[in-house]
Amino acid sequence: MQTRTATDTAWFTDARLGLFVHWGIYSLAARHEWVMTREKITNEDYRPYFDHFDPDLYDPRQWARDARAAGMQYAVITTKHHDGFCLFDSALTDYKATNTPGGRDLIRPFVEACRAEGLRVGFYYSLIDWHHPEFPVDGHHPRRDDLPFREAEAGRDMAKYRAYLHGQVRELLTNYGQIDVLWLDFSYSWRDWGWSKGKGADDWGAHELLEMVRDLQPNVLVNNRSEVRQDFFTPEQYQPRAWMHVDGAPVMWEACQTLNGSWGYDRDNLDWKSPGMLIRMLVDGVSKGGNLLLNVGPTARGEFDPRARATLAAVGSWMHHHARAVRGCTQAPADLPAPPDCRYTWNPKTGRLYVHLFAWPFRHLFLDGLAGKVAYAQFLHDGSEVRLGEYEDAGHYPTVRADAAVLAIPVQPPVGVEVPVLEVFLRG
Repeated sequence: MQTRTATDTAWFTDARLGLFVHWGIYSLAARHEWVMTREKITNEDYRPYFDHFDPDLYDPRQWARDARAAGMQYAVITTKHHDGFCLFDSALTDYKATNTPGGRDLIRPFVEACRAEGLRVGFYYSLIDWHHPEFPVDGHHPRRDDLPFREAEAGRDMAKYRAYLHGQVRELLTNYGQIDVLWLDFSYSWRDWGWSKGKGADDWGAHELLEMVRDLQPNVLVNNRSEVRQDFFTPEQYQPRAWMHVDGAPVMWEACQTLNGSWGYDRDNLDWKSPGMLIRMLVDGVSKGGNLLLNVGPTARGEFDPRARATLAAVGSWMHHHARAVRGCTQAPADLPAPPDCRYTWNPKTGRLYVHLFAWPFRHLFLDGLAGKVAYAQFLHDGSEVRLGEYEDAGHYPTVRADAAVLAIPVQPPVGVEVPVLEVFLRG
């Protein structure tokens, strides 16, 4: 069965950088968003997190301002994660934010805040649900090793859960206005207790689900994790080596990355990625035609961790000067190989080429295939000219291609610029 795809994808490939937010009652445990299944916690023992969830410092306008200042153009939030808890006021369950001490729908103010800051809005929704009484006790379920429980619950009805899933997606795409991204997660066939490409689509009723999605919101971008090919693909916690291809054809893709190895708030996880590493991930992705969705896990009181805010601010400082080497850019033409330790991004509308210097070259930078084609070059952070060089003595450069343009580079890199960028204006 063929499913319809979104009619407008240009904004997504123009934006290139977005915010991911993983938030739920697992933030009280502060031990990873999968804490329920990692520690095999029963619903009863998980209940205190529901009973004490009161995000009194939740200020989605501040979240949206932080995202905008970081150079992000869209934001995706977990409306329901694998533990089944809903941040939105669903009519189909009592297991939701409105019934916690917080006492309110937490998705609506997020949507309003993003729109107020000019950000596109995305909803993440987990296809699995460890709380729902009809979701099968599979190989990822917290009670998977409890044999008496598994036997007692063997009659769970996936069809009833499937109706619940479809109903909640309908609520999300009906009650909050225009939604720009639907990020479905964790497709697998529960019958096989693990990943089983192609079978999960039937379990979730994915074809019917996506037809409903297109009827409700024709322009929403949907990822690939329902096991039905849709608008974009989502490599997680790794950087593709090249532009992603499916069945031999290039596809839209978006790498999702954490700040410290956990998606949800994890108080004691100290594996924080440096701003420089994240900027390189962003640039590397754009140089291969992809986006970066960068995650923050807010605290149980509703704030971004100070370390997360500092990281976003550092990325934003770089984006303040270098956004035009990212937004609207993509992979450079194949006949223009980037120099060693560099990445090219290219804006097809302006024809400008951007050289991102991952390592600092000594005195000269050689751009193969561009001899006689460079009209002007400058550093992007301050607009200072980078002059065209010459082969003072060809014998000094025995491995340089004759068709390479030569840029004269200062001996020292600019101070305080994580990844210096050259903006190259090409002739014609």
